[in-house]
Order: sequence, then structure tokens, then C-alpha cells
Amino acid sequence: MDEASDTDTDIAIVGAGAAGLMATIQAGRRGDGRRIVLLEGAQTLGAKILVAGGGRCNVTHYEVDESAFAGGSPKAIRKVLRRFDVPQTTAFFADLGVQLKREDTGKLFPTTDKARSVLDALLRGAREAGAELRHPWRVERVERLGDAFELSGPAGTLRAGRVVLATGGKSLPKSGSDGHGYVLARSLGHTVTPRLLQSLVPLLLPRTHPLCALSGLATPARLEAQGPSGKRLKSFVGPVLLTHFGLSGPCVLDVSRYYLDAREDDLAARLVADWLPEFPREELDRRLLDLRGENPVRWLATQLPRRLAETLCTMAGVDPRAARLDLTKAARRALLTELKEMLLPVEGPRGWNVAEVTAGGVPLDQVRLETLESRRFPGLFLCGEVLDVDGRIGGFNFQWAWASGCVVGQGV
Repeated sequence: MDEASDTDTDIAIVGAGAAGLMATIQAGRRGDGRRIVLLEGAQTLGAKILVAGGGRCNVTHYEVDESAFAGGSPKAIRKVLRRFDVPQTTAFFADLGVQLKREDTGKLFPTTDKARSVLDALLRGAREAGAELRHPWRVERVERLGDAFELSGPAGTLRAGRVVLATGGKSLPKSGSDGHGYVLARSLGHTVTPRLLQSLVPLLLPRTHPLCALSGLATPARLEAQGPSGKRLKSFVGPVLLTHFGLSGPCVLDVSRYYLDAREDDLAARLVADWLPEFPREELDRRLLDLRGENPVRWLATQLPRRLAETLCTMAGVDPRAARLDLTKAARRALLTELKEMLLPVEGPRGWNVAEVTAGGVPLDQVRLETLESRRFPGLFLCGEVLDVDGRIGGFNFQWAWASGCVVGQGV
């Protein structure tokens, strides 16, 4: 190292998650001889990558655009995503020796079905790009000293010409993304959205709710987040998993951030379930009328898991065990409500320890979209989950990490 230099490294990247590793590789591949140090404070490297997709790592989705994301403006998100799209992502991983395969859901996984192969390839790519990894090395403070930054923590201090914050959000804090990145961003002149919410998170129901007795049962449904007046805010159709604590599954995770956001505005916000989304209410009403004395649970059990059909009938005041049953108009309407407009009394999210993503962060209008360099603090760059962007389940958040990491790596 040049003793005349007033810095220990040219570029310090804080956070060795998906975005940080991508930024490291892209910066190192510029081939201009700049020194790069990658700092990670968590005990386990790449913990989020290792647990993603049930340990298989859902690297991306075959089709990604700004409509799958919330937070920053769609136009700004689109500009970043287009800088490093899905075909480029696929080619990037192939160059690292990781072939991806597309599954019926549209998700792309490594052909090894092992998240470890993804993480190992990224770490190898960072080393080959000439970066130095320091781990565990937690950054507690970042200060501007003249033309450089000083990063400090329990392991010591480091001076760098430029700094990248790839610290993640608040979700899965054991992985290292414990929200400290927002503290660092604020200390350097940035603001953070007023709300930092759990996203892609299971939801809790009262333990005495009848659905909690159906733990392990899964079925497709439509879930809709509504304002207190019943205004539709966002809806998703997909698998819902009933658990001993409440609700999980892809559809629940997707709608969670919209419901939780609406509840911050008004505690009267609602989450409504449609258990037969393929049937319009009028058609379902006609089918119930056509049963003519037959217990509706028999037909419903051909459309839904039987235990769920029986529970919905019971909740509507309809005896699922009756041999014959002539539905009154009131009973039919009550059953239609449970089938098509069940109000789910959500008590809250399951917690940051299981939430996959953070909704909120540093607003995109505080960075230059061409490089993701801070508008407040030249020489500071931000990428990944620390920014106010969060996507649906299915590889979209990883694609944001790859794209934003690439933009930073090439810009820093």
C-alpha cells in the first residue's frame, strides 16, 4: 500500500449481502487498480442468501418490472432495473459458474437447488475481482474527514475515499440487517421514510380463531387490503397457508405490507379473504340456490379442502353435518359473506425475525439514479434494501439487489 496515501482503501463497501457482493464484483471488474474492502459485521456471511427460497435461493424471476415493487416511484425503480435486467443477471451468474433454471412459478433457482452455490460463487467473484473481505467487521460509525471517510467499529478504524452502504434493512436481524444502516445514513445527512414496516411477513390471528385450528391446510385465495371504508387498496391471488398462529403463504406475504401500511393510517383498515376467487359472487349465489336441499358443504368440499369448507359453513351458522339443508335467504347470504368477503381479524405481523423484507428506507430522490450516489454527501453510495424499495415474493427483491448493486459498483 502506498504510504503516501491518506486512505486505507479507495472504496469501502459496508455489507456483504446480495447488493454488497454485486457492487464489490462490479467495482472490482472495472480493472482500474482501485483498492476495495468489503466489510461484514454479521457472524454468518450471506445469511439471507442462504435461507432464501427454503435454502435454494430464488435468485430472480423470469419477468421483472417496476409493477412488482412498492416504495420509490415506479419510474425511478424502472430506471435502475433496466440497467441490469434478468437476462444480464442470468448471464452474470452463468459467468460465475451458476446455471439458473426456471420453475413453473416463474422463479429462477440455481440448478444445484442449493443457496450455498450462489453465495460461494459471489464470494469467489469478489475475491477474483481483487476485493479484500473483512469479517466479522461491524461498522458502528461513518464520518467525513476532509476528502475521505472514516469507518469505525469494534474491530478498529478504516479510512476510505468512497463508501457504499449495502447494509440491508431491518428484516431478519440475525443476518446482519438490524436497521443500523439507517442510523449510518441519517448520520451522513439522509432521511429515512417515516415508516419502516415488515414486508413479506406472516400475519397473526387470534389463537381462538377457527382458521387457526386448520394448521397446515393450504388453498388458493384472493386477499385484499382495504381502507376503513372498504376501498380496495391492493389484492393478490395465490396460495394461502393456514397455521397455528394465523396466516402465511405467498399470497399472505405479498399483501402484508399493503395491509400493514393501511393500518398505520387507520386501525380500521381491513384484510378480506375470498376463498373462491374463480366464482363471481352472483354465480356462487346461483350455485348455492341450485343445491335445493343438499347440504352446501358437499359441493364446497369439491372446490375447497373439506375441513375449510366445514369451518366456513360453521362460521356462517350452517350445520355442515346435516343430511339435508334448505338454506334460508339469510343463511345463504351469511355463507356467501364467509366465502367471498371473510373479514380476517389480523392482530399484527409475526415479527422482524421472520419478515423477509423491509418496507421503507432512504427515498430514491436522495440519490442520483445513474450511479445511486448520494445527493447529500458526495462519495457516498447506497444500494439494496437500505433504499425505499421492496418487491413481491418470487425473486424480485434479489433482482433489485443485483440491479442496484451493479449500478453502484459501476458508478463508484
